[in-house]
Formats: sequence, C-alpha cells, structure tokens
Amino acid sequence: MAAVRKVKIPDGVKAQLDGTQLKVTGPKGQLSRNMRFPQVTVTCDGKEVTISTESKRKEITAMVGTLEAHTKNMCRGVSEGFEYRMKVVYSHFPIQLKLQGNRLEIANFLGEKKARYARIETGVTAKVSNDEVVLNGSDRELVGNSAANIEHACHIRNRDPRVFQDGIYMVQRG
Repeated sequence: MAAVRKVKIPDGVKAQLDGTQLKVTGPKGQLSRNMRFPQVTVTCDGKEVTISTESKRKEITAMVGTLEAHTKNMCRGVSEGFEYRMKVVYSHFPIQLKLQGNRLEIANFLGEKKARYARIETGVTAKVSNDEVVLNGSDRELVGNSAANIEHACHIRNRDPRVFQDGIYMVQRG
C-alpha cells in the first residue's frame, strides 16, 4: 500500500460508514460527509477510521491526508466544537452590528448610507458585542465560511488599504 492513515475515534464519539457517507455523532451534534474519492478506500470499525490507497500517484495520496484531516475535524467538532473570534476595527465611523436571523447587518461602515450584509451559515451561532463577533459551531467548514462571509462583506474597494483599515477581522480560531 502506498498510503494508509488511521484516525482513532475519541471516547464519547460514535462513527459509522453508510456506503461512502461517514457519520460522526457526539455530545455537540452529528456531522456527515461524503468520503468518496476514486482509488481511495475508507473503512470504519467503530473505534478507528482507516483511509488507504494502493496508488502511488501524488494527488491520490494527498487526498488520503485530506480525508484524514476531515475525519479529525468532524470528531473534534462533535466533541468540543469550534469557536472563531473576530474584531471590529474602525477609525472615524463606528460600525454598528445587528444580528437578524441568519445574517449579520453591518451598518455605518465607512459612513455609508446603505448597510452591508453577511450570511451566517445554518448550524453556526453568532454572538455580537460592541467590538467583537464570536462564531460557534460543530462544523469547522461552516464556521470558517461564516467568518469569510463577514470579512468579505467588509471589503473596501477604490481606497488605499494602508489608510482605510476599517473592517471586521479574524483574531482567534479555536
């Protein structure tokens, strides 16, 4: 075999494989992901997930490591969860944040009349304080996408980024 990776399932977490769909259940919820990739075999015995390939091609052996990382993130997500902290930075015009269901309204950004909006993915909870946004969730990909949506909504165009540094930026991932 060219590449074999084994992921040990932690205590309190259950993993099962239905065809190519890996389902991981823990105290913080349930996650599932399609683990199908040509020439890559995924097996699960309840205590350990084994990802292997016979191929020696670089892109296929790299995918074995990627699927291992996905499995580890799923196990960590359903047991501990993920928390991303973002800081609100402004110089002249105070940015006002309002949470409206699954979207964040960013008002008074650079003194603009119209508000900007960022989508918060389903399965992610957001807490907004004066100068901080905290995103929590069990799926690392969804939490990261929500943080990226917020940063993208505050993108400044047609101005010097060295002078206009206003925005909402990632401070801590954990």
